[in-house]
Amino acid sequence: MRAVRPGYRERPSGGVPLFLWFYMRVSAIGMIGLVIGHLYIMHILNSTDTIDFAFVAERFRGPLWRTYDLVILIFALSHGLVGLRGIFDDYIHHRGWRVAAEVAMWVVGVVFLAFGALVLFTFQPPAAGR
Repeated sequence: MRAVRPGYRERPSGGVPLFLWFYMRVSAIGMIGLVIGHLYIMHILNSTDTIDFAFVAERFRGPLWRTYDLVILIFALSHGLVGLRGIFDDYIHHRGWRVAAEVAMWVVGVVFLAFGALVLFTFQPPAAGR
């Protein structure tokens, strides 16, 4: 048996914990790429002097940027929720309270995701020239 350093957890052996362990790594890598792309487009390719409501409205005329921002939202929100789930596992020892906290956390997360998607996909850019 391998010695485990204090404060270090081994990779889970299977099931949902293993899936979530992998998901945290994949979502982190995905977020890094998407956020660096976002920062490059918004702050390198475009001057911050030109970024205003009209710029964002023009950007949201098609589905590409709305979907791009939705993917960032999904990765960031789910990554944070899975991390919070890990904190609940560490500090809430009573199974009933932990399940209640996780259910509440996922319900709030789904509501936030729904509101974020609603804003992204119902936003109507003003007509050109206005």
